[in-house]
Amino acid sequence: MASGLVFRGHEAQPLNDAYSAKPQKPWSSLRYIFREQRLHFLFLGVLLASVFFLLFPSASSPPLRAHDPLPVSFSGRGDDLTHWLTANTRAYDVAVHSTGKIPLGIKRKARRVVVTGGAGFVGSHLVDRLISRGDSVIVVDNFFTGRKENVMHHFGNPNFELIRHDVVEPLLLEVDQIYHLACPASPVHYNFVHKTNVVGTLNMLGLAKRVGARFLLTSTSEVYGDPLQHPQKETYWGNVNPIGVRSCYDEGKRTAETLTMDYHRGAGVEVRIARIFNTYGPRMCLDDGRVVSNFVAQALRKEALTVYGDGKQTRSFQYVSDLVEGLMRLMEGEHVGPFNLGNPGEFTMLELAKVVQETIDPQAKIEYKPNTEDDPHMRKPDISRAKELLGWEPKVDLRKGLPLMVSDFRQRIFGDQKEVATST
Repeated sequence: MASGLVFRGHEAQPLNDAYSAKPQKPWSSLRYIFREQRLHFLFLGVLLASVFFLLFPSASSPPLRAHDPLPVSFSGRGDDLTHWLTANTRAYDVAVHSTGKIPLGIKRKARRVVVTGGAGFVGSHLVDRLISRGDSVIVVDNFFTGRKENVMHHFGNPNFELIRHDVVEPLLLEVDQIYHLACPASPVHYNFVHKTNVVGTLNMLGLAKRVGARFLLTSTSEVYGDPLQHPQKETYWGNVNPIGVRSCYDEGKRTAETLTMDYHRGAGVEVRIARIFNTYGPRMCLDDGRVVSNFVAQALRKEALTVYGDGKQTRSFQYVSDLVEGLMRLMEGEHVGPFNLGNPGEFTMLELAKVVQETIDPQAKIEYKPNTEDDPHMRKPDISRAKELLGWEPKVDLRKGLPLMVSDFRQRIFGDQKEVATST
């Protein structure tokens, strides 16, 4: 007997073997695209945003001029600072690239400069100029001939650093320019002179190569030896005795020039070479054996002026400020060199002695002594190349510059004597 139970409301539905998909909702395809193609749309969004900002730059506020001060309403928030930096950078780029040069109204970027021998006579004057134009200067000196007093007036300046270091030992620094002046000029210290010219120059060239700095070598007119050409041009190879009493200095500087050019040609280091002629001025060593300092110190001390030989040897004397100007122009220029930096005004030793007498003591006597070995008979620079390519020539005449040096020597000599008298 068949059952009479019936499930009310649950009538059997007719079966249909044909499959029918659910109807698609209108946004289901977009969800799939965003879910499965996210990376493609990310790139597409960046591209569209870039095109939009290039075609429609923001004009919500007027651009600031280069080096405008921060607005009075500057709150220190990140968005304000970003806006100010962006405006200044854009103004700088437009000004530089439209004219090809940095306009006078835009300050030159300060450089980080190392000066080896920066506490010496020439080096300290160079440091003064670099500091005055806003550069950050690192002086490296072992005080063999340099004096801390030459740079003490920069102590406390945040743009000045002093490192007591011998350049014959390696040194690691991050700098833009290297002025390599370190080397005693006296051949008496032959071992130290040779090591500084060779090992010291190699170390500084290695530093320039590592950090990409421009390197300037201060060579000397002594590379011409006892010249057979007068005046001497940079193309003259010289007449030097390689085994003479002065050869450690002469040949050392020749070697330094060779190393400098090897690093330039072989390693691509930016280099500059200056050949310096006789220079005088304040802060010279009192007893370094140079003729100008010898004459001035002897005249102030009421001693006879020592003239070697017949006194007819000629030299050219440039004031230190002229030399510093030439060195800076060479470093900032686009020419490797070498360049003669000197004053073409030529004086015999007797003429120089008479100028010193006129300036200090007309009663000063002259004492003749036998000439030293390998002493050059003539020395006069041809500076036509420096005039043409650097726009440089000396401005200070000997009779104008010598009194400035005399004032410095007088203060140091008599000051030292007073201190000795007080201590005794």
